[in-house]
Amino acid sequence: MTTQRPLAIIAGAGPGLGQNIMGFLEQAGFMCVGLRRSASGGSTLSEHQAILPCDLSDVQSTKTTVAKIIADYSAPQLVIHNTASLVIKPFLETEVDDFESCWRNMVLSAAALSQSVIPSMVDAGSGTIIFSGATASLRGGRNFAAFSSSKFALRGMAQSLAREFQPAGIHVAHVLLDGLIDTPASRELHKADPATMMNTKHIAAEYLRLHEQPKSTWTHELDLRPQTESF
Repeated sequence: MTTQRPLAIIAGAGPGLGQNIMGFLEQAGFMCVGLRRSASGGSTLSEHQAILPCDLSDVQSTKTTVAKIIADYSAPQLVIHNTASLVIKPFLETEVDDFESCWRNMVLSAAALSQSVIPSMVDAGSGTIIFSGATASLRGGRNFAAFSSSKFALRGMAQSLAREFQPAGIHVAHVLLDGLIDTPASRELHKADPATMMNTKHIAAEYLRLHEQPKSTWTHELDLRPQTESF
């Protein structure tokens, strides 16, 4: 891969939203490096896309992997945190391990990733960090105690980072994805009409627009939903 393109790091580069974001950003001129726990040995998707194995809930593993990426390609211009751990259970059936799993996969991973990329971005004086949120970031639904409590925490951390690092030139944004995301797995699970779901390329386009916003008009929180979604 060439080093002439700006670097985008996508944490949570699964076959649904994550990899579609990578493909969109590659077409927009980025060099994309995805991080995914199950990417055994890593893989090269194209000339400007690669996925590396990394347990994002392991702080040291994340820092080591990201440090190597930055050494190879310089400071990232765009970082997207897209990891999730969905637990849907009645509260009395929700184990402590469920809460911990959600927190580690969504909050601890975001903290480790942010600590790994922010120093180089501050040195560069620019860059964007985007956290993927959900309806549960704002509203704790029935049977979503573990998931929602972690999404609330992620949103709070995003607000703190924005207030701390915006003066250093880092744009921190939190995006609420309020609706079903159109992926093969989601279609199979929910039996939903794709016309009522969120198109991954359209989500990626909004992420890129956030990155391209001028400094005089930065958005911190953006909510996206299908036209058919009630809210």
